[in-house]
Amino acid sequence: MTILSYILAFMVAIGILVAVHEYGHFWMARRVGVRVLRFSIGFGRRLWTRQGKDGTEYAISAIL
Repeated sequence: MTILSYILAFMVAIGILVAVHEYGHFWMARRVGVRVLRFSIGFGRRLWTRQGKDGTEYAISAIL
């Protein structure tokens, strides 16, 4: 494997870990009754967004 493939694999692994970690915050907030307005992976400009039935905005955002 080249160094580029190692870097790409590392970025994918970190991305998955961050998504699972942030989902844990989201899940716990919902369990204790906190209204969540937006659940977003990343920050900055929104790349993809969807409005849930519960009123929560789900988004994937650019890192920069």
